[in-house]
Amino acid sequence: MSQKLLRSRQHRVIAGVCGGLADWLGWRPTPVRILYVVGSILSAAFPGLLVYLILWLVMPLSPR
Repeated sequence: MSQKLLRSRQHRVIAGVCGGLADWLGWRPTPVRILYVVGSILSAAFPGLLVYLILWLVMPLSPR
């Protein structure tokens, strides 16, 4: 995986964080979103939302 971790412009629902993670992992975006939501719910939602906001701020947006 030599690809950079970038927010996706193509697979975005809110900010492209899960789409970018999916692109980086080579997965489809839907399973990544489902896993992220389930993980956030199991962690009492707040840490998952906080991590998403942090990733939104620190992950650069894909140029394409």
